[in-house]
Amino acid sequence: FAFANATINSAVTIFLLFALIAVKQKKYIVHRNLMLGAMILSVLFLMSYICHHLFTDPTSYPPGNDTARTIYYILLATHIPLAGLILPLILFTAYRALTGEYTRHKKLARITWPVWFYVALSGVAIYWMIEPYY
Repeated sequence: FAFANATINSAVTIFLLFALIAVKQKKYIVHRNLMLGAMILSVLFLMSYICHHLFTDPTSYPPGNDTARTIYYILLATHIPLAGLILPLILFTAYRALTGEYTRHKKLARITWPVWFYVALSGVAIYWMIEPYY
């Protein structure tokens, strides 16, 4: 599950980057499709993440290498609360776009996009840091 989660989050990160490029180039249909793709991938991630935690034992970062361990826990301490906040932000932002409230969508997206991007990217980084200990 963990590798699948990291792979899905990597794809979300790529979709988000290309969606940002598309909207800056005023390719709004491409932007919409990429963002919907990122949302679908995020739903798949959430399902896989829940299954991972239901069916596998927890993994913790072992003692030793204090610098790497500190970086890991800083990433984790920022990733977890932001991951909890991002779902409603994504839904509200998407709702604004899909109902044609583009000014409100753009204003909210300026908050949502960087948080979502950070959560996806930090999730991948966390995986690669803990992966040797699975």
